[in-house]
Amino acid sequence: MSETLRVVVVNGSPTIASKTMGLAGLVTATLATMIPIEIRTVDVYRLGPGFTGATTRDEVSAEVEGKILAAETADVLVAATPVFRASYSGMFKHFFDLVEQYALANKPVILVATGGSDRHALVIEHQLRPLFGFFQALTVPVGFYANAGEFDGTLVLNAEVYSRIQVGLNDVIDIFRAIADRKSPEDRPTGAADHAPAVRADRE
Repeated sequence: MSETLRVVVVNGSPTIASKTMGLAGLVTATLATMIPIEIRTVDVYRLGPGFTGATTRDEVSAEVEGKILAAETADVLVAATPVFRASYSGMFKHFFDLVEQYALANKPVILVATGGSDRHALVIEHQLRPLFGFFQALTVPVGFYANAGEFDGTLVLNAEVYSRIQVGLNDVIDIFRAIADRKSPEDRPTGAADHAPAVRADRE
């Protein structure tokens, strides 16, 4: 049986209830139907002065250090951001400025972005993918983007978005299963269920 994967969502939206997290939540919910996962969310805009005032890793608070370590040690990273001025949000970039250069090497990263219109859809290929290319991360081939008109509040309404996510994750699910199969029983999160799908979500 596959072990539970630790999935960390790095949320680059400044708002608590956001379209970005609506889309990221749809991605993780779909993934949870395919393989057992534990979800942890890091909201970068709510990490406080121990994060925003730091210019180097040595300056972050102990709490923020734990959040960065969670991203670095995740089995799968979901990088989610709204588009600001044709790029990712500032605090999203600041978070990854503090990540160790080789900590994400070969780590699967799912790219998620939202914007006002489809004119911003290429942010995934022109901004996010090069960022994680620097870290030598394994970005999955299909990124997930949705525009403001495809939501009702934070709920995705467009059936095509659901379909893209299902197909895109199906294409790479063998990568995630291989990671889960390599995990030893000792790595299983405490209290994890002995059957699939398993989901546990923690928000920070």
